[in-house]
Amino acid sequence: MNFAIVGCGFIAKKHAEAIKNIKGAKLYAVCDKEPELMQPYVVEHEAEPYTDFEEMLQNPNIDIVNICTPSGSHAILAELAAKYKKHIIVEKPIAMTIEDTDRIIKAATENNIKLAVVHPNRFRPVALKLKEIMDSGKLGEISHALCVVNWNRGQHYYDQSPWRGTKAFDGGVLMNQAIHNLDLLLWYLGNPMEVMSMDATRLRKIEVEDVSTGIIRFESGAIATVQASTTVYPRNYEESITIFGEKGTVKIGGTNALYFKDIIIEGMSEVEALEIKESIEKNPWGTPGHQIILSDMMESIRQDRPPIVTGEDGKTALSVVLNFYKSSKEKRLLTL
Repeated sequence: MNFAIVGCGFIAKKHAEAIKNIKGAKLYAVCDKEPELMQPYVVEHEAEPYTDFEEMLQNPNIDIVNICTPSGSHAILAELAAKYKKHIIVEKPIAMTIEDTDRIIKAATENNIKLAVVHPNRFRPVALKLKEIMDSGKLGEISHALCVVNWNRGQHYYDQSPWRGTKAFDGGVLMNQAIHNLDLLLWYLGNPMEVMSMDATRLRKIEVEDVSTGIIRFESGAIATVQASTTVYPRNYEESITIFGEKGTVKIGGTNALYFKDIIIEGMSEVEALEIKESIEKNPWGTPGHQIILSDMMESIRQDRPPIVTGEDGKTALSVVLNFYKSSKEKRLLTL
């Protein structure tokens, strides 16, 4: 199947690399307003370059469009791609508002095309193993969870492009960084029911938050604390998720949440827990999440089934972020 990438910034490189490593996939075209950004893809992948998105969409050889532009532009591009019956893979967050998200989902449904959202952290080996543990019921009833993203994004990071750190096109640490971890929490713990949050812009000169702390109550009754920042000195400090259950405590962590830090489960020996930890440490990154999502899109088209991470999945994660923002602004608990 032939892929086309719109938006040839940093994240497009991961999409191109994924396409390169998938049997039967080809990067057929790229689109960007700046021709020089397309040049590496023209040289390495022999992709056709376009500066006009709609002109690219008129090419009948393109099957799937990967939207890698700033988040605030996702909706208008997705609607156009759907109009031309192209299947869509859109980078996280799916959009910046629920209204735009609904536009994307509606366009995909009405035009009978597949829509996938890039939440690649689900497919790290440690994340998959934790999901397996939770689904097995070994932890018993979940009491609460702790989600931490304490990273460094210096002012130079936000100054790279004028859209970074803006309300309209980027969002803050919740929308841009911690949304991956929120997606994991939702995947592990189910439907969110209530949220409460506080955030601030402490150290970076941006329109949005660089530090946030929030609480989620899930349908099950479990409560999760979410603490995120981009102000940590001098480098990324911690990315972790800890699940506390009646029969066990499990923590995945490190600077990029790639490893098991603790596996303490009723009936599981220390030897078995160590074996699980060591099996992950042998290959902590596994198959890149982008590659899995893109490959799955091809299979979902062939099998006519929903993609592995759907538009609705993207909408749920976005909804939590937006309600965190609203709770912080209005200084109150919100029911979703």
